[in-house]
Amino acid sequence: MAGIPMRGTVPSSDVDFAAVRTEFELAEEFPADAQAQADAATDRCAEGRADRRDIEFVTIDPPGAKDLDQALHIAADGDGYLVHYAIADVGALVEPGGALEAETRRRGQTIYLPDGSVPLHPRSLSEGVGSLLPGQDRAAALWEIRLDATGEVTSATVSRAIVRSRRQLDYAAVQAAFDAGEVDPAVALLPAVGELRRQWGRAHGAIELRLPAQEAAAGPDGWTVRIEPRTDFDGYNAQISLLTGMCAATIMLDAGVGLLRTLPPASDDAVADLRRTAASLGLNWDGAVSVADFLAAVDVSTPQGLAVMSDATRLLRGAGYAAFGTVGAPRPPAEYAHAGVGAPYAHVTAPLRRLADRYATEVCLAACAGRVPPDWARGALDDAAEIMARTNTLAGKVDRACIDLTEAVILADRVGDDFTAVAMREDQVLLDDPAVIATCTGGPPEGTHVTVRLETADVDARKVIFSYPGQPG
Repeated sequence: MAGIPMRGTVPSSDVDFAAVRTEFELAEEFPADAQAQADAATDRCAEGRADRRDIEFVTIDPPGAKDLDQALHIAADGDGYLVHYAIADVGALVEPGGALEAETRRRGQTIYLPDGSVPLHPRSLSEGVGSLLPGQDRAAALWEIRLDATGEVTSATVSRAIVRSRRQLDYAAVQAAFDAGEVDPAVALLPAVGELRRQWGRAHGAIELRLPAQEAAAGPDGWTVRIEPRTDFDGYNAQISLLTGMCAATIMLDAGVGLLRTLPPASDDAVADLRRTAASLGLNWDGAVSVADFLAAVDVSTPQGLAVMSDATRLLRGAGYAAFGTVGAPRPPAEYAHAGVGAPYAHVTAPLRRLADRYATEVCLAACAGRVPPDWARGALDDAAEIMARTNTLAGKVDRACIDLTEAVILADRVGDDFTAVAMREDQVLLDDPAVIATCTGGPPEGTHVTVRLETADVDARKVIFSYPGQPG
């Protein structure tokens, strides 16, 4: 009936994310001097920048996005592929040592909330002169990566260029166009390259977790919690970012200076625990099959698959950043690879939204040009590693707080009601509707459909707790 919110939805006025902003001291406003520098930002590296406006770039981002870090074009190259990946050249727009750089070092990264973001850079830069908006000439760090027919990298370099994106696409639209045989030529080969790179990662032990990602989303009836919609193109596009990050890591390791994103390999105990979980859920895991191959074959649409994938998160613990070739860390750490991607890896593809990418990109540009990295970039690497670790923790807490708040508000008047759910773990369930993930007491059997009862929905504490009375789902 018109005017009546759908079940699992509450009016927008009932969910106030301002309290989360206040709690975590998130303020969008920038100091006047930092804002002024962003408003006046120009390309400090314009002289000698290559003109690559001949490349028919497109961007793929969520609908409505304006902070566009990446533009993509993929072409056939003999029996292989040529990937051009243009990344916003933020290092050329932010004056080293200035008020804007200082403020971005304080912020570390853009913090996203359901009702907006607290940006790393003022919007005049991140959604204006720095963004790879369609139809605009933009300064970019242009990656040129060649792959053979198997998806193996044969060469990779990055240099400064002027680029112009032709179209701004979103994931759902580009997926629909591909399914209809009408995809933009710039990304027509993205599924082929994305799948090759996924297979490459699996062969190198990359652990890909395919878990439902929650989001608090606004609709015509208000706020709800749902599983974030994802298309195949989301995954393919992510593979290009991973590919570029791997190339960047190799370049920096060869140069002896850089900033890596690291993740230690899963421990033998963690793998053994996952094997026991899989066996208890009736999932066949041949002893000769690697963790990567086993997880790739798991059907996460089943309760058992969802449970084992949830348990697999324990394999990927201890992520961090590691600077090297610096005063604080002359050499790379003993373990410098990233177990999630199966290779050394670095963040370089989102400099409008993440501080580390600006400095790592500058190191790669210098290395590819045969130069020593500028002191302003090299000198920032140790601090950037600490800043990213700190602000990653903050971003995770803010995201969780927003979802927890929305869940509690949605369920506040339903304490005592029963819900059907999947037991992801013995202490955690995923409701069928709304898509709440919450603590559950009573030990529901992992990997099964169950009926659970809502015991607590505390809006002030942002806490939701269910119990498992023991009846089947």
